[in-house]
Amino acid sequence: MAGKKKNPNAKYALIGLIVALVACVATVLLASANGLVGLGMFNLSPEQTDGLDLALQISAALLAIGLLSYAILSPDTIRRFFSGRQARYGSNSLVLTLAFVGILFVGNYLIFNNPGILGEPWDFTEDSSNTLAPETLTVLSALPEKVTATAFYTNNLNPASAEELLQKFKANSNGKFNYTFVNPDLDPIAAREAGITGDGKILLQMGATREVASFVSESELVRTLIRVISPEPRAVYFLEGHGEAGVGGVSGDRAMSIAASTMESKNYTVNSINLLSVSSIPEDAEVIIIAGPQKPLSREEVNLLKKYVDAGGALLIMQDPPFFTEFGDAQDPIAQYLQTDWGIVLNNDLIFDFSSQQPLNAISAGANVHPITQNLSANYAVIMPQARSISTDLPPSQDVIVTPLMYTAANSWGETALDESSEEYQFDEGVDTLGPLNMAVAGENITTGGRVVVFGNSYFAIDGNFDVYGNGNMFINSVDWAAEQDDLPGITTRPPTDRVFTPPSQIGFLILMLVAIIVVPGMVVFSGVSAWISRRKRG
Repeated sequence: MAGKKKNPNAKYALIGLIVALVACVATVLLASANGLVGLGMFNLSPEQTDGLDLALQISAALLAIGLLSYAILSPDTIRRFFSGRQARYGSNSLVLTLAFVGILFVGNYLIFNNPGILGEPWDFTEDSSNTLAPETLTVLSALPEKVTATAFYTNNLNPASAEELLQKFKANSNGKFNYTFVNPDLDPIAAREAGITGDGKILLQMGATREVASFVSESELVRTLIRVISPEPRAVYFLEGHGEAGVGGVSGDRAMSIAASTMESKNYTVNSINLLSVSSIPEDAEVIIIAGPQKPLSREEVNLLKKYVDAGGALLIMQDPPFFTEFGDAQDPIAQYLQTDWGIVLNNDLIFDFSSQQPLNAISAGANVHPITQNLSANYAVIMPQARSISTDLPPSQDVIVTPLMYTAANSWGETALDESSEEYQFDEGVDTLGPLNMAVAGENITTGGRVVVFGNSYFAIDGNFDVYGNGNMFINSVDWAAEQDDLPGITTRPPTDRVFTPPSQIGFLILMLVAIIVVPGMVVFSGVSAWISRRKRG
């Protein structure tokens, strides 16, 4: 058969194909290694990471060069590939694949944006983790009118879990629940008008009634929804008569008008009370706030407060260090009450915190798990100027649960020998208390329902400091927790199914990687190359 010339460069084209094949394997391995490093399964130094990236780029370049060389040296093969039977079959397969992917994409898009398109949502998880609790469905079905949820999320928090939960509420509300997201950093006016102090809060509004969920969970949203449906007056009283910071005509450096307006925006009524002239506590008092008294309370006042807490009331106590008050050598009945009934000790010291640029500003370095500190420790620090530390003793009863809320860093101490004439202070072993030091403590009596929140400082919540970092968030969270309505129904808890991946041994892990990255892809490549060579031999 004359007329058909052989391509003299064909033998060199095979070299380009081999280079491309080796580079393809190397690229897959290096890309897999890069992915494992990105997932945190392996730790590499910055130099090693840069070397891995460079090797990946080189292998990808060699892959492209190998394929290009093969195409240049053997153009007839490429032409036959794109014009022959394989090309027709390949184009048909490509069209079918694109159509299949397009159908999946459109179907998922329609179902995601219209959850009710298939009727009742399907949940195939073993523990029904994607299904709302029966109590939640009951509350959503009983919504008398439309409820709008506004989630306030900055870029510091991932809103994915919140959006997923809010979408479930919307899908089961018969059109009476909707939601939007607002970034308080970009729209601080909206956050202020909503009474939002902090990150990850959700405002629920029905008509003129508004309530704020402190954090994102099904239980918290349901409890907040119930308060929106059945609003009840929640009164907060600031104690006065002892030089406290407060809202009853207080102005100047120790005013707390921003705290008061923020509480009022959350449907609290804010009042003042003087137990020296009124020998009873109003029945509607949800929380009594004692904000930095300059003189000690009387024994009679403390007895009234004790009776109030024993009946299920709540106190928010902010006690400044005695060095900055007019207590002198007088006894402090409220401190004695806290220690006797709650095991909470107000230390007579002043925190020096050298993790701060100003050592007299105590900064929270960490927080324990508690509803008050939700979304606080990871995003916002609390700064307390001139604060005292708080210790916890053994609770006087098994019914009393005491939780330290936040604490300073290790390079801090509680100075007990404060001398106004001295300009330098240092830690004295056996006299001062070395950090970390508790800055705030919460206590709850599970039998009586009484609650107390104790801070070693009142200045963190005054007007000049309320909007500093997490200060306002910490204060409002404390009021919300202290005023919690215990008669709200709970959510049926579903213990999550334990799905734990137990890593294999090092040898087993290497075998797993070899099978997943080399053996299986290698078999596919080998089958394809074998089929191609066999067809070439048959002509």
